[in-house]
Amino acid sequence: MLDNLLMGFAVAFTFQNLLYALGGVLVGTLIGVLPGLGPIATIAMLLPSVYGMDALPALIMLAGIYYGAQYGGSTTAILLNVPGEATSVVTTLDGYQMARKGRAGAALSIAAIGSFFAGCVGTLVIALFAPPLVQMAQQFGAHEYVALMVLGLVAAVILASGSFIKALAMVILGILLGQVNSDVISGVARFSFDRPELADGFGVVVVAMGLFGFGELIAHLAKGSEHREVYTKHVHGLMPTKEDLKAAFPAMVRGTALGSLLGALPGNAAMLGAFASYTIEKKLAKDPSRFGQGAIEGVAAPESANNAGAQVSFVPLLVLGIPPNGVMALMAGAMVLKGIQPGPQVMSANPELFWGLIASMWLGNLMLVVLNLPLVGMWVKLLTVPYRLLFPAIVCFCCVGAYSINNNPFDVLMTAGFATLGYVFHKLHCEPVPLLLGFILGPLMEENLRRALLIARGDWGSFLSRPLSAGLLAAALLICLVVLLPSISKKREETFKEEDA
Repeated sequence: MLDNLLMGFAVAFTFQNLLYALGGVLVGTLIGVLPGLGPIATIAMLLPSVYGMDALPALIMLAGIYYGAQYGGSTTAILLNVPGEATSVVTTLDGYQMARKGRAGAALSIAAIGSFFAGCVGTLVIALFAPPLVQMAQQFGAHEYVALMVLGLVAAVILASGSFIKALAMVILGILLGQVNSDVISGVARFSFDRPELADGFGVVVVAMGLFGFGELIAHLAKGSEHREVYTKHVHGLMPTKEDLKAAFPAMVRGTALGSLLGALPGNAAMLGAFASYTIEKKLAKDPSRFGQGAIEGVAAPESANNAGAQVSFVPLLVLGIPPNGVMALMAGAMVLKGIQPGPQVMSANPELFWGLIASMWLGNLMLVVLNLPLVGMWVKLLTVPYRLLFPAIVCFCCVGAYSINNNPFDVLMTAGFATLGYVFHKLHCEPVPLLLGFILGPLMEENLRRALLIARGDWGSFLSRPLSAGLLAAALLICLVVLLPSISKKREETFKEEDA
């Protein structure tokens, strides 16, 4: 592992890769700070730029945007009581109260230190556990991949916010949208309505940019402008005291451990990790009444949990080829655009890409902790720019990006169609992430399913006769049964009600 990491750092330390890592974390912090934008929308907008880049710099930049957004989201959560990124919603509970008491600097520094610690540990988890998981994944055949994808989609439904029915409907709709393409075996176009542009199906960029980029913009513009008090005058004394560090460090460790465990799960696992870590800290505290009044553990634990989860979420993508959330689905799309099939073969066929990406995460986390605190003032000034001036530039950027994929205005029209669909989903409180996972995994699942049935001569029982596939399908069934238990179902509803609040 040490040899591989040294190779990775040698690759990551090139000027080009360092520049893209810096650009990624800066853009990630920016979109984390600006409410209404998130890593999914931003990565969707930037996917067209991947065409003109080498694979490793492109992935380093996109990864930097993802974990950079986790840092940036804490800034607005603490200073404005508005989570810039969804996983920072828990940070508002105590971070904003600390800012009101004149301790915004301490809250921001603890959030940055906790994020850095968790990011480094999460990256170490990838380096430690990826090689043995790759060896196991190399034993997978078509049957096992189908069962694994079923497990992933079931978990995505279970962990999606809102009702099971809506989440299941979104997954099924995503799978159906993925069927608009040419048949895997015969090559005949299907569900294309005689449009040659649909012979290869809907593009990942078009779907993601419409649902998340434009959809989020429209939803944000529909909200009335609200006056929010920004506690910029209280950002001083950035260095935390010894008492702060003594109270926060155990919370960081527990939050990092919990975030690392939950990070690989599909759906809202990172957000659930933040909520779970906050709940644990409140239960362990000698005086639980401090929480919600400016307890520093209430900032350290959730920030550590969501950053650890962000790093560890790369494991299922790079090792198994299964994206656990919307951002990883877009990363999978970027890898496919560059001719790289996500999965266990990445480590063996592209070791420099695999270990270079991991090494860049350490460097990116170091860049973030060095840059974030000095730039707090600049990020806050950006929040004073009226949103009505920002969104036209973003819309133009999205349209140019959609057109540049195939130099075809049809792609812009399809993006507009998915944007309308994204806004409808927002009004109906349907989370679009399960749709994106179904859209990405559906064609892969169909291809492996047909391959498995060809090998087994149409025998569906072959999925149960193979130990690995039978075990994965049993795990999917067990998850469904456990979540349907009244006590678990009630707890899940309470958790997501807290998130919506």
